[in-house]
Amino acid sequence: MIHRVISLLLLFFTAFCSAKAQGRVTDEVIYHVFQRSFYDSNGDNNGDFNGLRQKLDYLQQLGVTSIMLTPIWQSAFYHNYFSSNFEKIDPTYGTMADYIALVKEIHRRGMKIYLDMEPQYVTEDHLWWKDSFGNPQSPYSNYILYTDKAQLHPESIVLNYTELKGYNGVVKKLTTVNLNNEAVKRYNYKLFKFWLDPDRDGNFDDAADGFRLDHVMDDLDGKGKLTNLLANFWRPLVDTLRVCSPTVKIIAEPGDWKSYGTEFYGRAGVDEVLAIKLAIALRTFDKDRIVRVADSTFTLVPEGKQPLVFIENHDIPRFATAVNRDIRKEKVGAALNLLIGGTPAIYYGQEIGMLGKSGHYGLTDANEVPDREAFNWYKSNAGKGMAFWYKNSGPWWDHRYNQPNDGISVEEQASDKYSLWSYYHQLISLRKSHSALITGSYRNLENRNVDVFSFLRSSPQQQMLVVVNLSAVKQQVNLVCNPGGKRIRPVFGAAEAKRDHHGALDVTLPGYGIAVYQLK
Repeated sequence: MIHRVISLLLLFFTAFCSAKAQGRVTDEVIYHVFQRSFYDSNGDNNGDFNGLRQKLDYLQQLGVTSIMLTPIWQSAFYHNYFSSNFEKIDPTYGTMADYIALVKEIHRRGMKIYLDMEPQYVTEDHLWWKDSFGNPQSPYSNYILYTDKAQLHPESIVLNYTELKGYNGVVKKLTTVNLNNEAVKRYNYKLFKFWLDPDRDGNFDDAADGFRLDHVMDDLDGKGKLTNLLANFWRPLVDTLRVCSPTVKIIAEPGDWKSYGTEFYGRAGVDEVLAIKLAIALRTFDKDRIVRVADSTFTLVPEGKQPLVFIENHDIPRFATAVNRDIRKEKVGAALNLLIGGTPAIYYGQEIGMLGKSGHYGLTDANEVPDREAFNWYKSNAGKGMAFWYKNSGPWWDHRYNQPNDGISVEEQASDKYSLWSYYHQLISLRKSHSALITGSYRNLENRNVDVFSFLRSSPQQQMLVVVNLSAVKQQVNLVCNPGGKRIRPVFGAAEAKRDHHGALDVTLPGYGIAVYQLK
């Protein structure tokens, strides 16, 4: 029924949309949720829309302002990438009515929601594949890239995959969509615009506030077969969406992780780009690398745009695993994630230090299950809402990271003022109470200590200094950061600080210590 409703609306959705009268959230903190793993409302072990709606109080208590979903479209795969039908919601997440109820409640609370879109690839179950395979006369022949005239050999996808085995043993063939086909472009214009006003009534309380564009590249997968996509596909799509909603936010993930993706701001017109290189640098605790990458990340961003800053997501190992569950290093990661600049995004479970690292189970999406385990609400690792969709499905379950009584749960941390959860809550509150930490520019503040990273966040109204010890031992650093004789007021952290006889600031930080000061 869902796909019939969406198909009907897509068919009649015109190029005209009314603009949303909704302002941007200036103090945005995004919660990137893998919704299948978050909270199960109906006992089928799958996290769902209603479960997410029931936990909005929790997210607001943490300080989150926006929610970014992973894909919700029908797919043979648990992560819902590689869709079999872009017009049908995966029923394990709920109905269209459930989705709308979630969006309306998010908006009622003054929050925002972003949808994850991946139009580049489809499975063998998609209509375009089924109708055009071996049938050059199909109206969908040019919707799919084929390598032969008989249309018996569909083009591979990223990493030259032609098929993928799901964690549940199901194998599906995969192919690339011809994004340079005009009919495909028009289809995507209608598809994206549908989610900006699903009932077409001009009331945007049911509208997505923006989109995460997955795997954006100018030359898709570097094959030379779909080129100039920024100008030919992505920019026209973004411009079309802005006619529909001038406030829509477009977030791009670079398909090339070695790239800063800064060309997406101008050539594709997006608002934010995932700062992948910065995320990788922050995880090294290497000051020189962090300074170098941070300088490039923030210097290359055009006026009015932002990088989306994160330290973990659904494609990389959990930060807590990367730092061997050293809570001091986890807190450094939290501080850098939330204070360095841009729009911060927190991956679900990051705030309680969830563990996870990709496995090695062959060519299967099961490899990433450990990075996407059930959010742990309870000390016992059992209870209402636990989303163990992968239960008893393979070695990734038998050797799961999620264990009882390990200190990694909301129940164990939310009431503990020294916990990682409380630290995230404190940092988000700190950020909200100091405008420079929200809108201020970033500038590295040079110092001679190879283990201490210091930077300034400056806005016309305020200037903040952040000092971070990237080592396990106590460090002292001398900082010249007081132009015009400004007073320095400590606002966060337990560092020792005093003036030297030149007026500079001497700061002594404990191992992996963090200090934040306001310059007044």
